[in-house]
Amino acid sequence: MIDREQLHREGYVLLRQAIPAEWLDDLRAAFDAGVMPSSQWPVPRGMDWRHSLLDSDSKVQAVCRLPQVLAVAGELIGERFFLSQVEGREPLAGGGHQQLHRDLSAQRPGDIANALAFFDDYGPENGATRIVPGSHRPGPGEAPFDFTDESRSVQLSGAAGDILVFDVDLVHAGSLNSIGARRRSLLISYFSEPLYASHLETAGLRNIRMDTSERFDPADFALGAI
Repeated sequence: MIDREQLHREGYVLLRQAIPAEWLDDLRAAFDAGVMPSSQWPVPRGMDWRHSLLDSDSKVQAVCRLPQVLAVAGELIGERFFLSQVEGREPLAGGGHQQLHRDLSAQRPGDIANALAFFDDYGPENGATRIVPGSHRPGPGEAPFDFTDESRSVQLSGAAGDILVFDVDLVHAGSLNSIGARRRSLLISYFSEPLYASHLETAGLRNIRMDTSERFDPADFALGAI
């Protein structure tokens, strides 16, 4: 079971084996089929990453709607929300390192939640995500976060099928894929309902093809049962 207070205190949860194992081969195939070079995206992507356009794939959409993922996203956002975007990302050999950063909420703290769904085993050798627990809500009078300070960062590791769900203001980063092993993942974004108009304004730039009209209500999901 997920501890609600711990979720809000730390700003994330790692859902182990959330993706059914029998889905993984189809998801990996969808990722590989959707890979497009940076030059073919409306806005160029990082050259040390592989990017996949796969938001219309039915299995990918099913991952985005897994009840436990929607329950955590709804708890973090705290109001009606929608699935804004999903794309595939993978650090290339010798690439993927990012400085610690926040993706940043839009109109109020916590109005966006992200998820990373892993299709391959991940760890420090193949570019796994680093996070800084509790960094999404600085305390009163707390100094601005030093994004060059790695002392509080935690390197995640786990197995294909895990999903990390986190507040968009949580400090995090990708790591160097030093061994070149596959580390395919989905980057999924959930937005609070008031952000829908601004979402539509930039959907083309983000190459979003899927229908984003569906709404999810946090009251429909029992976080404590997960």
